[in-house]
Amino acid sequence: MVAGETSGDLLAGLLLDGLTSRWPLMTSAGIGGPQMARRGFQAWWPSEKLAVRGYVEVLRHYREIVGIRKQLKARLLAQRPDVFIGVDAPDFNLDLEAGLKAEGIRTVHFVCPSIWAWRADRVEKIRRSVDHVLCIFPFEPALLAAHGIAATYVGHPLASVIPLQPDRSAARLALGLRDEDTVVAILPGSRESEIEYLANRFFQAAALVKRAQPAIKFVVPAVPLLQGQIERLAGEAGVRADVQIVQSQSHAVLAACDVTLIASGTATLEAALFKRPMVIAYNMNWLSWQIMRRKQLQPWVGLPNILCEQFVVPELLQEAATPEALASALLQWLDAKSSAPDKIAVVEQRFTRLHAELQRDTSQLATDAIQKILEG
Repeated sequence: MVAGETSGDLLAGLLLDGLTSRWPLMTSAGIGGPQMARRGFQAWWPSEKLAVRGYVEVLRHYREIVGIRKQLKARLLAQRPDVFIGVDAPDFNLDLEAGLKAEGIRTVHFVCPSIWAWRADRVEKIRRSVDHVLCIFPFEPALLAAHGIAATYVGHPLASVIPLQPDRSAARLALGLRDEDTVVAILPGSRESEIEYLANRFFQAAALVKRAQPAIKFVVPAVPLLQGQIERLAGEAGVRADVQIVQSQSHAVLAACDVTLIASGTATLEAALFKRPMVIAYNMNWLSWQIMRRKQLQPWVGLPNILCEQFVVPELLQEAATPEALASALLQWLDAKSSAPDKIAVVEQRFTRLHAELQRDTSQLATDAIQKILEG
């Protein structure tokens, strides 16, 4: 298996639960993180090695990443696993899967690359690289089938892990917060490049929100390896004393908050499953942004908006993601808490419907599909 970042590690860990339940003597190895390690996965390289987003950013790490893929391919061809499962990370995994499939190793890709959002040209590479795709969104299998790619909708694992009605009070108690507190969760991302481009903006926005509402509480879940960098940036923005930084615990933080300022990515879907209003933001290297924008197929970038096919929550991207604009969007949600609760109720109801749509027995469906591949 290969999972290339925090969100992939989480999804892979949940998938491993189902795999080991069906095949108790199974062994698993490759590239992964702490969630996978807890399930007995042997990480030959840590998932952080692949946690890079953006064309220019990837170029900086290109030689190392290509070297890892070459070594991993050689090791897998020597050991010949029964099946290889690439978890997301399509830029890394699809090329690896193509090489393994060509040598007769069965390949599964978990999480369909977002060809419906951007880079539709990737379809041919998927067909060449994988025997089967495990899809987490219901519309994806039909889209892939139209291109001759076998796929199964397995639901989103997080939809079964995150409760339909999150316990805000319990989460606040665990974080040392009171029920009457107004809480903003700040999630600037789980990659070093995201922290570099987003955290300072997010913390400057927090300073502006704090000035408008002095009693506000801010909580930031930090990936352990990036916690020091986050603490430093909070200090530079002058809000270190006002921000509670906790190691990991992103689900507890999302359950506890009233609204979240959040980097575009899988975390936005987690926030939607916790039924939380949010402000989605992203900023990256200018050249990477120009390349990605030209490949975009839909008007939305945030997963909750894509899945709902409307701007349920605001998106502030690239030059629009100024501290002033981010603070203003947050304050609109916070003001709605008292002045327009119906606005928040509409978001909660839409996200509840989305949760129900994504809730399936993912472990069972995924392992059923993998069993058929193994038998084939």
